[in-house]
Amino acid sequence: MTEETIRRYTYTKEEVDKMIAHAVEIAVAQARAIDEASMAKHNREATIISMILGFTALALFVDGLLRILGIIPPFMHLDVNIIDKITDRVETDVIDKIRQVPIKRLLNR
Repeated sequence: MTEETIRRYTYTKEEVDKMIAHAVEIAVAQARAIDEASMAKHNREATIISMILGFTALALFVDGLLRILGIIPPFMHLDVNIIDKITDRVETDVIDKIRQVPIKRLLNR
């Protein structure tokens, strides 16, 4: 086999290095594209999940607040309304304490 025939069927070291560098560039570009696409998909799905969880938490908070304030009726006969308890306590404790203070003492201040 002559040297010309060998060169026709084989590559030199420089040609192999160029082919490897070109293949690496292509592979890195494809990997970056796949990474960017997967990160975009992850961010989109994470945003949707966060929105759903946030809306659910806010809805449950508002529901509990409205039940405590007595605006929404009790659920399964579990009454968490605190307004009646607060008004009863104010009527008994605070008003009794105010009645104990003499009026003259209030007017002198």
